Amino acid sequence: MSFRVGNATLLFVLFLSAATILSTVETGRAQSGSVAQVLVRGNQRIEAETVRSYLQIQPGDPFSPSKIDDSLKALFRTGLFADVQIIRQGSNLVVQVEENPIINRVNFEGNSELTDEALLKEIELRPRTVFTRARVQSDVQRVVSLYRRSGHFTARVEPKIIRLPQNRVDLVFEIDEGDVTRIERINFIGNRAFSDSQLRSVVATAESRWWKILTASDNYDPDRLNFDRELLRRHYLEHGYADFRVLSATAELARDGESFFVTFTVDEGEQYRFGTITVDASQTSLDPSRLMAVVRTEEGDVYDATKVDKSVEQITLEAGKLGYAFAQVRPRAERDAENRTISITYEIQEGPRVYIERIDIVGNVRTLDRVIRREIRLSEGDAYNRVLVDRARRRITALDFFHKVEIDEQRGSAPDRVNLIVRVEEKSTGQLSFGAGYSTSEALIGSITLTERNLLGRGQMVRLQTAASFRRQLIDFSFTEPYFLGRRIQFGIDAFATETDFQDEASFDSRQAGAGVRFGFPLSENLSLITKTSFTHRDIKNIDSKASPVIRSAEGASNIPLVGFTLIYDTLDNPLSPTQGFRFTLDDEIAVGGDDQFWRVQAVATYFHTIWEGIVFMGRGTAGYVGSLVPDEKVSVLDRFFKGGDTFRGFARAGVGPRDVRNNDDAIGGQAYAIGTVELSFPLGLPEDFGIRGAIFSDFGTVFDAPEETRVGPGVAPGLRRRIKDTADLRLSAGASLLWDSPLGPLRFDFAYAVLKEDYDKTQIFHFSAGARF
Repeated sequence: MSFRVGNATLLFVLFLSAATILSTVETGRAQSGSVAQVLVRGNQRIEAETVRSYLQIQPGDPFSPSKIDDSLKALFRTGLFADVQIIRQGSNLVVQVEENPIINRVNFEGNSELTDEALLKEIELRPRTVFTRARVQSDVQRVVSLYRRSGHFTARVEPKIIRLPQNRVDLVFEIDEGDVTRIERINFIGNRAFSDSQLRSVVATAESRWWKILTASDNYDPDRLNFDRELLRRHYLEHGYADFRVLSATAELARDGESFFVTFTVDEGEQYRFGTITVDASQTSLDPSRLMAVVRTEEGDVYDATKVDKSVEQITLEAGKLGYAFAQVRPRAERDAENRTISITYEIQEGPRVYIERIDIVGNVRTLDRVIRREIRLSEGDAYNRVLVDRARRRITALDFFHKVEIDEQRGSAPDRVNLIVRVEEKSTGQLSFGAGYSTSEALIGSITLTERNLLGRGQMVRLQTAASFRRQLIDFSFTEPYFLGRRIQFGIDAFATETDFQDEASFDSRQAGAGVRFGFPLSENLSLITKTSFTHRDIKNIDSKASPVIRSAEGASNIPLVGFTLIYDTLDNPLSPTQGFRFTLDDEIAVGGDDQFWRVQAVATYFHTIWEGIVFMGRGTAGYVGSLVPDEKVSVLDRFFKGGDTFRGFARAGVGPRDVRNNDDAIGGQAYAIGTVELSFPLGLPEDFGIRGAIFSDFGTVFDAPEETRVGPGVAPGLRRRIKDTADLRLSAGASLLWDSPLGPLRFDFAYAVLKEDYDKTQIFHFSAGARF
């Protein structure tokens, strides 16, 4: 009996084991089966086939957990879906998706300092694009960064979503701009050669002051702080401090969270001078002595890195003229720490032969390609020269048509070919300005000027100006084509009409109207020639009954055709506010065939030199002469020289020169003049941002040679000798000036005293002029 029970038990165990084995085998078969179909559910806009294209597993493939996981990652990476699930149902694979919504609108709320347009340019999300939280957070950071750069360091941005039908959303950025975080103080540690105030004028970041309401330089900007490090480095390198380093530049937020304290820690090192300067042309057949003639660095001068760069440029250009188009100039510096000198050897090598394959202009929407291309002075097929490319970039920048100019170099179709990509970012070139001011010579002044510097994108300049005061009314039109007929010839048209009250000076009014044509030619890098021709109709009227006979004889209308030229040599470092350089102009005119025939020449030479940081010396000499071309005919009063006021401080307008002392004390003008000026301008110890400077000056010279005979001799009426006063004796004035570059325009206050004068000259102690633009 027990044997039967045992056998039964054994049989039952064997049965269960077999069943388990069969079940396991069947399950393994099922798990290792292939995918029959891939079903996509939940999609609304996106086609099912598009979803399937991202899957790493397809119908017919075996079920693989790793491939399913890779498919999930691939679908999430598309940014199209908020949620994805992949589920197996029997032999089918079901992909359940939840699509990200589409952005209907993007709005900003709470912004006043920055416009919607400025913010939209910064963010990436746009209407009709897919909404993702990652991209929203990225745009939030972009907006916050933009506010920080504009000085709102405490700005906060909160994105809000408004859900709409059809899986659409409105995206709203709620902005709390906060207060402007300004720079309370800029400190420098470690500086000895330059004071804190001098270094503050070097960096772009500025301390916050009440008058800086129109600028943003006093806002904290981390990017600007990095730029300041470079500005400081350049400044010290220009003054001989070759070892200079900015150890740190930190900005500490004040406890109130409304301002920053910026601290620059610097290591100036020692000041170096130039040691031996040589040119090594041993690898070429060039003459080193000829190349030394264009080197800007001189032994014994304070080391200046910018002069080294200019020397490299000049040597490269000179080598190119001598047939070495691919010359490479490398300055090798040898530093003598003991004697604090840096010797420079300019090594010249024949570089690899590379030619320009193509020049592309990118980014110019309004400006024509040829306006930019003509400033490059390089063409396809020319030898590539980095110095000429850099010079082209400076020329294009000098047009002042663009915010940004970059010239990128890209590999061409062959190893010896290069493509130049000129990238520009255009800016507004039109200007409508209104002016108002007061002058002691003309009283109240008002003006309106309309200027377009890039007319129709052709690089042409047109200007229309009107001005009016109690003493003068003017309308002036000017048009300039800088490249006439595609050549480097400047062509211009000028037209004007003016009416002047000269009663207080010479008892008459004048009215003039005319037009002219001019052509300009560059003769060299700093020398240019302008030829001109014009026609003027003028009228002297409203002459006082007691006016000088000289004035009465000029009454009436006259027509003056005129031709002439102007020669200009200019090396000034800044045409608006020069501190270094020289400028000379020679102006020669001749009037033939009209009612008055004369020849007139004038010359002006001006020299600027920085004596010390912020202290600038200016010397100027002017001279002129006008004479009649017809024997025994006098030069008209309108063609003579009247000096005083702005042109000879210490003397009234037309206060210097020949005068009829018997008839209204009228100024009758001279045929010759020579005036010199020496002036020393300097800071007054006020913060640089005030824009206030002082100056001391002296003007000296004379105006003489009226054509009326005043010398004693046969046939000269005694009454005429007593009436006309004319002498070439020296006049001299000295004084001081206060100059303010105010936010509304330049103001100048001149206080001058006539030290040497004639008893018939008219003096003026104070002269004030001002202007405003708004």
